[in-house]
Amino acid sequence: MIRSIDYRSIPFSSSGARSRIRLRGNQRDRDRERAQARAGGKPKTPKTDGLTPEQRRERDAKALQEKLAKKAGKESSGAVNGTNSIKTKK
Repeated sequence: MIRSIDYRSIPFSSSGARSRIRLRGNQRDRDRERAQARAGGKPKTPKTDGLTPEQRRERDAKALQEKLAKKAGKESSGAVNGTNSIKTKK
């Protein structure tokens, strides 16, 4: 059986224990409200791009391959006026 705490029964003290207990109990509720406000108050919705997870993986893999090929093309053609643009230690 869980007993609820009656904050009025906690005596005041010089350390302010009563106020700390009261604030800590309210913090969780306030944080929950702030998180809902930041999220826009909307529940999460699944992606609506009309693709199955397998199709999405294939699309993402293709985009990654294109990105890597583009980067490799830039590195190989990185020579400017016959010199390599990559600095090396001597």
